[in-house]
This record gives sequence, C-alpha cells and structure tokens, in this order.
Amino acid sequence: MKSYIPDRKAVKKQWHVVDAEGMILGRLASRVARILTGKNKAIYTPFLDTGDHVIIINAEKVRLTGKKLTGKAYHHHTGYPGGLRSTTAGVVLAKNPEKLVRDAVIGMLPKTKLGRAMRKKLKVYQGTQHPHQAQQPTVLVH
Repeated sequence: MKSYIPDRKAVKKQWHVVDAEGMILGRLASRVARILTGKNKAIYTPFLDTGDHVIIINAEKVRLTGKKLTGKAYHHHTGYPGGLRSTTAGVVLAKNPEKLVRDAVIGMLPKTKLGRAMRKKLKVYQGTQHPHQAQQPTVLVH
C-alpha cells in the first residue's frame, strides 16, 4: 500500500484567531504549536508544512502558574565578554508580552527549516485589534 503524500493543492491554509485572555501560557503555546505544525489535520505529514496561520490576541492577559512570574528567567547574551543578561518572566510580561508568548510557541516548534517556515505563520498582538481581517480568520474557542 502506498503512503498518501499531499500536494500543494490539497493543503488548504486557514487563518485562526486565539484569544489568550485568561489562558495558561504553556497550554496556549502547545495548542498553537499543534495548529502551526498541522497535527490537527488528517493530511499531516512530518516533512511538509501542512499547518495553518494563527493570530494570538490579548497577549498581555496570559497567565503563568506557580512562581513563574518571579522564578522563570529569560537569558540572552550581548556578544561582549560578561554580557549575559537575565530577566524574569514578570518583567518580560510587563514590557513585551508578545515576546513571551512568541518564545513559548517557538520553543515547541521544530528547530529546522520547516520550523522556521512555521514560525512565520504566527502573529501575536497585545490588544484585541489585529490587521488580518481580510484573511477572514475563524475564532478558536478555549
């Protein structure tokens, strides 16, 4: 029996809106990563981009459980000697909530060329407004 491999015509890319208000960050990220990879579709193929586009709104209203606001640290290096910088999740949520949500979702995607293509289909916005009304996105309920 031959395996079914979808061609470009068979893959229909849809747009979805996810409201992050009151949702827990990790659960939101895993759900969105599943949609971006296309694992929610019957035509899922591991080596093809069969996923949909996802718009996340209300990123500033996402929840973190436990002591993650003060205990979870994000690190980056400036490139200079002694340039390791750390910030807590609470500071990142206050200053740039889009980055917090985007990094959580990207961490659950593959670290390959295919993962970088999936990453481009993720749009995160702080408020309820987004500029993608022309794509007629469907609202995903949580």
